[in-house]
Amino acid sequence: MNLPSEPAAIVDDHRPPHLWPAKGRIDFQDLKIKYRRDSPLVLKGITCAFEACKRVGVVGRTGSGKTTLISALFRLVEPASGKILIDGLDICSIGLRDLRNKLSIIPQEPTLFKGTIRSNLDPLGVYRDHEIWEAIEKCQLKTTIQGLPNLLDSTVSDEGGNWSAGQRQLFCLGRVLLRKNRILVLDEATASIDSATDAVLQKVIRKEFSNCTVITVAHRIPTVTDSDLVMVLSYGKLLEYDKPSRLMETNSSFAKLVAEYWANCNTTTH
Repeated sequence: MNLPSEPAAIVDDHRPPHLWPAKGRIDFQDLKIKYRRDSPLVLKGITCAFEACKRVGVVGRTGSGKTTLISALFRLVEPASGKILIDGLDICSIGLRDLRNKLSIIPQEPTLFKGTIRSNLDPLGVYRDHEIWEAIEKCQLKTTIQGLPNLLDSTVSDEGGNWSAGQRQLFCLGRVLLRKNRILVLDEATASIDSATDAVLQKVIRKEFSNCTVITVAHRIPTVTDSDLVMVLSYGKLLEYDKPSRLMETNSSFAKLVAEYWANCNTTTH
């Protein structure tokens, strides 16, 4: 079996500028994605722009293409045709490491590794202690960690099993705070994290990433009602892309998804 080889980590004759991306604008140009050469398209010609420093919500039913869109942004899957540009640069023209080092993500399932708090927040050892503590304080883990005998060198067990789900999520937030990238993807947890952790997460993202492009893949639709723009996907096609307030004023697919969400909430609470 001939498996496709992963693209190069670095393309020597096509390194992005040191300060790229300076703005964080993302352009999808007739983006088409399929997972195998002989399989059907899962994204069917997506064209739109995520303007720099805007908060964009991505919504749609299961199988609509939300995860594929984010996978394409990180080049976990390559376009069948079309392009993704970040600040005008085709992301397929540069190496994977150069691309992914400039994108931050807080995933659905926070990933921690066996090691220490320090090695989990700063795996490459590039930040000073005071920078790590600053990030820890912002994500409200400082008091907990200061109470541990080994402080930043305290143990993190395999998959972070000795920390709560909420704390693991806040560790992921600490990582992205340290990296200070222009583009942040928040892949919302399907299982609702505790409300206190969620409140910290939302507050810190608003404050610390106000000059960044923030993309929220929403499973709880109301999360994105205060986004600058909402993208509605259905079966790999872009159905709607507008301000949520405008979409709520019409008989839009987004308005229907919001109504369905609240109807389901009411059903489960009775």
